Amino acid sequence: MAIIPQIRCSQFTEAFEFYTKILDFEYVDGDTSTKPGGAFCVLSRGGDEIFLCNFDGGDRSVVAVMTDDVDALFRKFRARGLQTPGDPAVPAEEVHQGPLNQTWGTREFYVQDPDGNSLRFTQVIEAKAD
Repeated sequence: MAIIPQIRCSQFTEAFEFYTKILDFEYVDGDTSTKPGGAFCVLSRGGDEIFLCNFDGGDRSVVAVMTDDVDALFRKFRARGLQTPGDPAVPAEEVHQGPLNQTWGTREFYVQDPDGNSLRFTQVIEAKAD
């Protein structure tokens, strides 16, 4: 399991240059353009990763928690009292309800702590062949 902080950048291009050219982070993946819809990238340094993003999180913290079995983790948290906005037994297109396959190749569910910080429990899934 890895825990990856997501850093919100209001000046994405400048932040990307700062992290990669000054702090020795290496670009791993993502879209660094600042087109409508935002920019997001994964950077790595010494084997650890951070996410840079200009469209997500607002003024709250966002942390990605990578896991091998997002569904089992969600069931465990529900058994311990995790509240969701609706009925988790009913399929919904809402990652706060329960695990959902994302178009970018992950299965995720999101939890907000009492202060509104977002934890995104994420499992990489295999891409479907066309």
